[in-house]
Formats: sequence, structure tokens, C-alpha cells
Amino acid sequence: MRARLALLVAAVSVLTLIAFLVPLALLVRTVAEDRATVRATADAQSLVPVVGTADAATIRLTVEQLAAESGRPVSVFLPDGTVLGAQTPRTPAVALAERGQSLTGESAAGREVVIAVQGRADGTGVIRTVVPRDELTSGVTRAWLVLALLGVVLVLIGLAVADRLARTLVRPIGELSAVSNRLANAELDARVVPAGPAELREVAGALNHLAGRIQVLLVQEREQVADLSHRLRTPLTALRLEAESLRDPDDAARITAAADGLERAVTGLIRQARWRRSPAAGPVVSDAATIVGDRVAFWSVLAEDTGRAVTLDLVPGPLPVCVPADDLTAAVDALLGNVFAHTPDGTPFAVRLVREGGQVLLIVTDEGPGMPTGSVRRGASAAGSTGLGLDIARRAAQAGGGRLELRTAPGGGAQVLLRLGPPLPEPRPTDGGSGPAEKGLTRP
Repeated sequence: MRARLALLVAAVSVLTLIAFLVPLALLVRTVAEDRATVRATADAQSLVPVVGTADAATIRLTVEQLAAESGRPVSVFLPDGTVLGAQTPRTPAVALAERGQSLTGESAAGREVVIAVQGRADGTGVIRTVVPRDELTSGVTRAWLVLALLGVVLVLIGLAVADRLARTLVRPIGELSAVSNRLANAELDARVVPAGPAELREVAGALNHLAGRIQVLLVQEREQVADLSHRLRTPLTALRLEAESLRDPDDAARITAAADGLERAVTGLIRQARWRRSPAAGPVVSDAATIVGDRVAFWSVLAEDTGRAVTLDLVPGPLPVCVPADDLTAAVDALLGNVFAHTPDGTPFAVRLVREGGQVLLIVTDEGPGMPTGSVRRGASAAGSTGLGLDIARRAAQAGGGRLELRTAPGGGAQVLLRLGPPLPEPRPTDGGSGPAEKGLTRP
């Protein structure tokens, strides 16, 4: 924008200066020519009394003295045909002057000035002088250079003023853009200081109001999520009581364990909703080896009931990753749940957890019919499910600086790769004292 404003001012300044300086330059040249002509005419007229009354010898002496002082050729044509001073042929202008008419005309040598002198006894004499081209344009080049320099200075001043004006416009716009990017990166504490023209100040105020409104809406939404999750505790308590009343101890233990797992998930959901806006929250770190091992052990019971062989390959832990434990647990459950939901009973699957460079790679492979590769779209499923499982895993990976990849296993079937990034360093406080709570607002 600064460059465009500078270009606009430069164009306007140049056009204005051309419209002003070109006529002025022509006027300077005309004035110089007229000044030289007037000076030559005055010199020639100073000879009129001498030519009209003196003899030829006096006239010759006076003409030679004037030519030496002025540096211009001076000729006097007497009525008897005698030419005193510079010996030049009679020109048409001299012929007109002999009839009593003084005039100024252009010739190849310059500007010709002829003056008719009447009153001599023997007829009309003529005084002729020529103003050279150099004298006609004397000082014009220097005046043009001064005008050109003045024009350049004026353009530079205009550019400086335009640049300063552009800064007053661009700086608030740049701050608006920076704050908008921070808001897009979930730094909802970012605010812009209104500055610049009234329109930009109004936009800044609207952006600040929008950021505050987003914060309020997110807080309300998370409170609603926490409240909804808390309501699930009542039916869970009833389910646990029903499990305790069962006569078969194994069934009671199994159902109680499931209820405990569901209660832990609900508790984690409440904690997660409040953690993302808690200023005291620290950096997000979880141990992938422990979580993956626990979840595979949990799903192994169902795998044994459905006749599925489970292969587990875990590198020695701990393997810290930049994903909350609840999110990583939900992601692993989603990947393993997909195996049970989309493959027939008895289909074996394998789980590998390895370290690759600075990342941790979770690989879930099954020997089922496979699935088409492509982007994971939330709510879309070709198998009749909710379509949320893979999206949960994808968002958990992206929140930790990784990604989700869908592949076809070497022996057929589906292979899902979940890349998880290493833990982030301690966040430094930003302006306004915001911590990681506001910066963690990455998911609705």
C-alpha cells in the first residue's frame, strides 16, 4: 500500500510539475530572447544621433567602438551605398529600412535588428545589428536546470510526505492484520490499539469486540459441555449400583469396570473443557507408551471375545508427546474401535508404537477389507458410522504438531498412521498476562 500511495503521489506530482514547469521554461526562453533583442536594439538606437548628423569617419569610429563593446556585428548603410562597420550584404530587412521602416526579423545568423535613420541630407541611413543564437539563449540552460532541480526536489518532498502519510495508514492496518492472525491462531487475548483514521479505528474497535465476544461464547460453550458431562454422572451411578446387585461376580466386575472407564472419560471431558481456559494450566505432555499399552490391554478383552489376534509392538517408554492424555486416549480408542466396527470378527490387527526422528509414530494395521485413502472429513463415513472417530484422531495429531495418514497395508487391509509431535517448551507470557489457556483454544 505504501508503494502504491508513493507511486500515486509521484505520478500526480510529475504531471503537475510538467503542466507548470514546461510553460515556465518556454517563458524563460522567450524572456531571454526578448531581453537580448531589447539590449541590441538599445545599442543600435544609441547610434541614431551619430548616423543622422556626423560624417562617415566619425560614424565608422563609433560603430567599431560599439561592436567591440557589445560583441555583436554592427553595420551602417549610408544612402550613397557606403557600408561602415561589419561588411555584410544588403538584406531584405535593410531594403525595407531604407524606405523608413525599422523592424526586427529572423536570419540564419540570429535575430536581425534594423533601424532606419532619417534626417540626413543625402537620404535615409540604416543601422543593422545581429543578435547571435548564443546570446538569445544565454542563461536559458541554467534556468532550465534550476527548474528541473526544483521539480525533482518537489517530487522528493511529495514522496516523503506521501510515505509518512502512508505509514500512518499502513501501520494500523498491519496491526489489524497481526491481531487477526493471532486471533486465527486462537490467541483470543490479542487486542489492537485503535489508531489511524476514523474508519480504521472503527474497524479496530469492531475487531476487539469480536474477539471479546468469541471468548464469551467459548466460555459459555465449554461450561455447557462441562454441565452436560456432569449430568452423565447420575445414570453412571445408577449403572454402578445395578452392576453391584448382579449375582455373577464376573459380570458385576466387568460392568463395574466399564462404568468406571466411562466415568473416567466423563471426568476427563469436564477437566478438558475447563483446562483449555485455565490460566494455571501448564504445558501439554502425556506418555504415549503408557496410554497405548493401557488402551490395547483394554481392547484385548473384546478382541479375545471376537476371536481377533492382537500384535503389540511398543518401544520402551516413556514417550512424551504434545497431546493431552485424554485426547490421546480418545484417539487410540477411535483407531482401535474402527478395527472392531469395520472388520469382521476374527480379523487380526497389529499396533506399533515407534520413535521416528523427533516424532512418535502410532501404526494400527488390520487385515480387513481396507478403506479408500483420502482426506478425513468430520461426520462423513462410508460404513454407516458417525464418521467422528478418524476426525478425533486427526485433530489430536494436529494439536500435537503431527498428522494422520491413511494407507493400504502391504498385505492388504487398512493401515492408519498417527504422527505425534514432541512436547512444546514452556510458553512465555504474552501482553496482558495471558498464558497457555487462551492459546489452547484450538478446538470448539
